[in-house]
Amino acid sequence: MVATAQAFSDGARRRQAARRAGRRATLALAWLLSLLAGVPDSASAQGRPFRLEGLQGGTLGPTDLSQSVVIAVVWASWSPRCRDIVQRVNSIAERWGDRARVIMVDFQEDRAEVEAFLSRQRPRVPVFLDRDGAFSKKYSVTNLPGLVILKDGNTVFSGKLPANPDSLIAQSLG
Repeated sequence: MVATAQAFSDGARRRQAARRAGRRATLALAWLLSLLAGVPDSASAQGRPFRLEGLQGGTLGPTDLSQSVVIAVVWASWSPRCRDIVQRVNSIAERWGDRARVIMVDFQEDRAEVEAFLSRQRPRVPVFLDRDGAFSKKYSVTNLPGLVILKDGNTVFSGKLPANPDSLIAQSLG
C-alpha cells in the first residue's frame, strides 16, 4: 500500500512538471513567433511609441530613454535562464548605477505573474511591463534575458545578457 501511494505521488509530480514544461515551451514559442512575425496589435506595429507601466507606479516611454545612459535588462519569469535575474540586475545596478539608469523590463506577462515571481526577491531597480512586446520589438530583443544599452536615446548594444556583462557595459559606455 505504501509503495502504491509513493508511485502515485511520483507520477503526479512528473505530470505536474510535464505540464509546467509544456506551458513554458508554449510561451517561448509564442514569444518567438511574436518577435519574428510582429504582433499585429502592438504599439510599435501601428507606429505609436511604446509606453511601459511601472510595477511600482509611473510609466516609461521613448522620451525617458533619450536622456543620459540607460541599461535595460529584458526578462520573463517563465524563462529558465531568468531564474536569477534579480540577483544579476542588482549586481549591474551596484556596479553601474552611478553612471547609468538601470531598469528591468518584463516581457509580455501580466502584473500578477511578475509580482508573484518577485515576491521573495528585492530588485533594487524599477521594473516595467512590456505587455505587448513593443519595447522588445523596437530594440530587437530576441533572447531572454536580453540587454539593451542606450546612450542619449541611441542604441549602443542590443543582444543577449552575458554571464558577466561588465566588460560589455564598460566598452559600450566608453
